[in-house]
Amino acid sequence: MAKNRSDLVAEVAAKADTSQAAVNSVLDALFDVFAESIAQDEKITIPGWLAVERTSRAARTGRNPQTGETIQIAAGHSVKLTAGSKLKASAK
Repeated sequence: MAKNRSDLVAEVAAKADTSQAAVNSVLDALFDVFAESIAQDEKITIPGWLAVERTSRAARTGRNPQTGETIQIAAGHSVKLTAGSKLKASAK
């Protein structure tokens, strides 16, 4: 079973005894800070829970699956999420 954003907002609002609008605003702000920090190549760490950082991918040669033609894939960036000890422990 998966939780979508509205399920998450409703559950957090109930646990925090606050409105769903307030929780939604906090989540929007949190994700904005994540995006801005990652764009500036800053690592975000929430000890015990998770770490988020930008990684680099080197340029490489690939293959077009439809034609089999060799293509060049440009270098780029990705985002790496690492689970912390508390998050890992909750998965057991």
